[in-house]
Amino acid sequence: MRIQGGQVLVGGQFVEADIVVDDRDGAIASVGANGGNGRTYDARGLYVLPGIVDIHADAFERQLMPRPGVGFPTDLALQESDRQAVGNGITTLFHGVTWSWEPGLRGADNARAVLNAIEALNPSLGADTRCHLRHETFNLAAEAEITDWLGDKRIGMLGFNDHMPSADAPPRTRKIAEMAARAGLTVEEFNALVERLRARANEVPGSIERLAHAANDNGVATLSHDDNSPAQRQWFRALDCRLAEFPVNLETADDATRAGDNVVMGAPNVVRGGSHIGWIAAADMIARGLCTVLASDYYYPAPLLAPFRLAADKVAPLGQAWRFVSAHPAQAAGLDDRGTLESGKRADIVVVDANDPLRPRALATMTSGRFVHVADASRFN
Repeated sequence: MRIQGGQVLVGGQFVEADIVVDDRDGAIASVGANGGNGRTYDARGLYVLPGIVDIHADAFERQLMPRPGVGFPTDLALQESDRQAVGNGITTLFHGVTWSWEPGLRGADNARAVLNAIEALNPSLGADTRCHLRHETFNLAAEAEITDWLGDKRIGMLGFNDHMPSADAPPRTRKIAEMAARAGLTVEEFNALVERLRARANEVPGSIERLAHAANDNGVATLSHDDNSPAQRQWFRALDCRLAEFPVNLETADDATRAGDNVVMGAPNVVRGGSHIGWIAAADMIARGLCTVLASDYYYPAPLLAPFRLAADKVAPLGQAWRFVSAHPAQAAGLDDRGTLESGKRADIVVVDANDPLRPRALATMTSGRFVHVADASRFN
């Protein structure tokens, strides 16, 4: 297969070139001015870009439970999420599977069910689909099982999250009500559970340390979520946790980037022009050099849209901006076989129509040499 005549992103620059894909191993055979023989996809007038590597995607929860208490089968939810992902150029997808101390949508049974479904369905899904386990650190009972999952290579990334309602800064009543409804508890039952868990707070740091060591021993990248100070980031860095997800202030992001850590922000933040909860604007972070990775977070179309928005707003040229959704997250996840368009790399490719630069469309998506999304079949020859 030859993808012919597109504007191909090579080394941060766009060049008109052909990409030849070896259908025997799903790798890129060559990138150059002249392709080989065989069937072609006419990419003239289009961008040809490395497939998006999305390391934090939890929008699938809305397919599992579109309304509180209204659930759908796990396999249907993951298959629908996959269609949305590849339709927006995502070729590697880390589902952010939260295993919390809460029952319900983020409880133990659901975490196990989603992980099992990812493993069972992955061969039939369009995107290379993996698990980013979002471990709620007060979920102390899960430590032994997560350690086993790490040893069995079932987890692609491990995130340390703490969404425990704080005694000194409790969330809004609406948030408590939402969390209780998601867990299938009354507000009174939910608050009682929180108080029982708070009493074990002194056990949490040791559990994090043991899990971080287990992840490191098994080559699994770790992330800390919502770091609120340089000291907190430094504590996680000492555990070789080198990804800071959504740091809540500039000082923490600055500490992370100065030390060479990856800083993950939400692509929806870029697309919307700011955070939906009033935190740091991701585009400003990128302009300051304080962000390296953009992820879909809760909205699958965002990683495709965000680089074009950054280019339109003159925050970064498109060739540079695209690295925030391809090369950088691939490197952060330890995936050195993708993220750029080079001979020998996986043929994970998205062909984009950007005639309207703020509304780019993925006309074709290829993963490991096979087309998994085609919006315009007339371009095949």
